[in-house]
Amino acid sequence: MSADQPTVLVVEDEPAQREVLAYNLEAEGFRVSKAANGDEAMLLVDEEQPDIIVLDWMMPNLSGIEVCRRLKMRPDTRTIPIIMLSARTEEIDKVRGLETGADDYVVKPYSVVELMARVRTQLRRVRPATVGIRLEFDDIVLDAETHKVSRDSKPLKLGPTEFRLLSTFMEKPGRVWSREQLLDRVWGRDIYVDTRTVDVHIGRLRKALTQHGGKDPVRTVRGAGYALG
Repeated sequence: MSADQPTVLVVEDEPAQREVLAYNLEAEGFRVSKAANGDEAMLLVDEEQPDIIVLDWMMPNLSGIEVCRRLKMRPDTRTIPIIMLSARTEEIDKVRGLETGADDYVVKPYSVVELMARVRTQLRRVRPATVGIRLEFDDIVLDAETHKVSRDSKPLKLGPTEFRLLSTFMEKPGRVWSREQLLDRVWGRDIYVDTRTVDVHIGRLRKALTQHGGKDPVRTVRGAGYALG
């Protein structure tokens, strides 16, 4: 499975529902992590760094609404989109879910097709390159659909790893990415790669971005990692 595929964390205490969700999300090309309860979900968020969370409201012990509240209070997780699933149909429940920080609210029973569309809508905000959106930063343009990159209207030649690195940077300009975070996002969590490999490919990316001249836009943040701009 490609390392740049978005990761969806499914949090659902009903095993059958959890497996149906996971099956359909994987069929759509997503990487899927699964949690059976709120406590497990909180641990997996730290371990997996998901791009989006599909979260059931009604769970024993730590409810989905409490998981949502806690994640939205944390600076490192507040930007992860959360789609809340609930059998609660009252308008006041939907309002409560959204006020707690949920980015979307889907009432059970739901259409799988509709849920997949909502997942993609949320991903357009946080991982636009994965849904084929054109990204721009200063004079750099990355077309995720055609896999072409240009700077100052001149085409650039990038290898596949450098392309994924650049799309990661361009999705969140200014964000500092550690080497470990870049390894997870670009190479994948299941592949062992030495962190120094990141430095090698950053060097190649810099060379590619400046092949027609221009300032190097990739910034080294000492002790922290790399950022674009």
